[in-house]
Amino acid sequence: MIAIRHTPVAPTTSYAREGGDVIDRHRHDDHQLIYVSSGVLAIHTEHGSWITPNDRALWIPANTWHEHRFYGRSRFHAVGFPARGSAPLLDVRTPTIIAVDALVREVLIALTSPTLTTTETRHLRAVLRDRLHRVAEQPFTLPVPRDIRLANACRLVEADLSVPRTLADVARDVHTGERTLSRLFRTEFAMTYPQWRTRTRVFAAMVMLAEGAAVTDTAHACGWATTSAFVHTFAQTMGTTPGAYRAGMRAERD
Repeated sequence: MIAIRHTPVAPTTSYAREGGDVIDRHRHDDHQLIYVSSGVLAIHTEHGSWITPNDRALWIPANTWHEHRFYGRSRFHAVGFPARGSAPLLDVRTPTIIAVDALVREVLIALTSPTLTTTETRHLRAVLRDRLHRVAEQPFTLPVPRDIRLANACRLVEADLSVPRTLADVARDVHTGERTLSRLFRTEFAMTYPQWRTRTRVFAAMVMLAEGAAVTDTAHACGWATTSAFVHTFAQTMGTTPGAYRAGMRAERD
């Protein structure tokens, strides 16, 4: 575990991490683009939580408090960008997930090499800036609940995803009206309870698969009645099957 409170400059660095490693809550005065070329990284901020496998990166705007947890053997890359004096790489004020194609992947890995010259770094950053205007944003976020009733409901469901809880069940257990809870999901998360629960289960499934869990075991642990239902939902959400996703994570580790 690495404990960091505040560092003026967002570092440009690359290093290996083991599953379960945590980088504690911290922030930088500069922007940062975070990527794992192998493994899976869960990033938590006051705006929400994100999962970044090796086909996504996360833009962290300057002065955003965030913490990381690694799943599976991971290779972590972080590229810092000045918050002042030049146009930002991405003109957004909240953490943003971006797609990582083959070119962006290689540029991010190259930018964190300690052997780069100043000229090489400048050229690679220019390529990255141009390319990021072409890749699609890939939003996969678990928003943070503000209302205590919604927070209690989310914690209850997340504590054991294998238990199929209806909205009525959750509302009763957290002593909140069903209609009130339904309204809170829509107003705070802009999604229904079933949509949020599905996203939460896929989020958890990505972590389990990255750590090497079998597809069937993951399906049951995350609350799907059948493996085929899990495969269908995961593929719709992630654009790939759980088996292919797991195999990709394993190949990266190897």
